[in-house]
Amino acid sequence: MNRGFTLPWMLTLALLTGCGTINTVFRPDAVASQSLKDAHSHCESVPRIYSGVIYGFCYLNSEPQPEIGINNPTFPPRESNAFPVIAIEAIASGVMDTLVLPYTIYRQNKDGSIEIYR
Repeated sequence: MNRGFTLPWMLTLALLTGCGTINTVFRPDAVASQSLKDAHSHCESVPRIYSGVIYGFCYLNSEPQPEIGINNPTFPPRESNAFPVIAIEAIASGVMDTLVLPYTIYRQNKDGSIEIYR
């Protein structure tokens, strides 16, 4: 496949479906909790204020996924350098978290942090 064509689509998909702010603010709490639980994250909760950025760090602080190989052919191969995607995701989440800050402050005071149930 042409990498020049694939990379923009991968970035768009990551920003729209993997954006931490979307998962923590615009979806039910159970979605973020289940996602981090499935990733075997070491986080126990995610505060609602700047939750998208924290969600991203919790996701990065999860158990590593197995590499593709003879013993594990079902997982897709990892990119050799995921830093650009991670940086763009963190910046996008930070911007979106700032835009929804009044709402997340209200929700933090009303409902508390998003708990990651094990």
